[in-house]
Amino acid sequence: MPSETLWEIAKAEVEKRGSGGGEGDGVEIGEKSVFFIGSKNGGKTTIILRCLDRDEPPKPTLALEYTYGRRTKGHNIPKDIAHFWELGGGTSLLDLISIPITSDTLRTFSIVLVLDLSKPNDLWPTMENLLQAMKSHVDKMIMKLGKTNSKAASEMRQRIWSNMQKDHPDFDSEKRKVICKTLRFVAHYYGASLMFTSKSEALLLKIRGVINQLAFGIDRSKSICVDQNKPLFITAGLDSLSQIGSPPVPDNDIGKLHAHSPMELWKKVYERVFPPKSINTLKDTKDPARDPQYAEREVDEMRMQKDQELEQYKRSSSKSWKQIELDS
Repeated sequence: MPSETLWEIAKAEVEKRGSGGGEGDGVEIGEKSVFFIGSKNGGKTTIILRCLDRDEPPKPTLALEYTYGRRTKGHNIPKDIAHFWELGGGTSLLDLISIPITSDTLRTFSIVLVLDLSKPNDLWPTMENLLQAMKSHVDKMIMKLGKTNSKAASEMRQRIWSNMQKDHPDFDSEKRKVICKTLRFVAHYYGASLMFTSKSEALLLKIRGVINQLAFGIDRSKSICVDQNKPLFITAGLDSLSQIGSPPVPDNDIGKLHAHSPMELWKKVYERVFPPKSINTLKDTKDPARDPQYAEREVDEMRMQKDQELEQYKRSSSKSWKQIELDS
């Protein structure tokens, strides 16, 4: 009986990988994606550049930006590839979330939420809007995946569920406690890691280690710091509700807060100390296409010409419709 040819072996291997091979079957995935979202000017680009050892000044992120990094595992072994995506504009460009997160990439995706602690009044609205938009899109992608691969969708839901068990600004002790305990609760609720950083080299090295774990699967750090007077550093799974404690509000006041869920209770407590600004102030309505820092003479002249042609077309179309109405 003839043995299998090289092409038959290769075909069988490809079919094996495509029929559900992945993390659940012990096959190591060589490509992962990390998506940075969060406060505008919060330091997302700086963290990415530091993780990739790129010594260059960070530039403002216009909308959605992409870069990648590679890591060698050993001699004659293919390099691991990490895809880094960054959403600019804070909460003003939520529609772009659907571009990097698809049903094909969902299984190897990690989210990094960067919040600016120097603007505590914007913290909860920014966090809530981004997490809700992200959760809504991920749920849609899992539902879409379930139509073609119900086993993979079920494994992904189980994996998500299993995960759910700059130095500080100069706030006074009570305000600092509210920020720290609230962020610890939200991180634990979503099965996420929580860490504070700044331009300190020591803190950036810690963050780099965490991002490398997400991007390349290296061993996760077991160090932990829950002291609110120091930068928090808590990797997923090392915190607990008993350690976090109850929301920082007097016992005689907590009964006055009507909430339908623990998350809503923490939100009400946080917003008593840091009332949110108007939601309109969180959205950048400025048109990036007209920003002087992105000016290109040839492109801008052509854009102006096309805008004029469009306005002329609108006026002529309007006259045509009015004439039709008069004739009828």
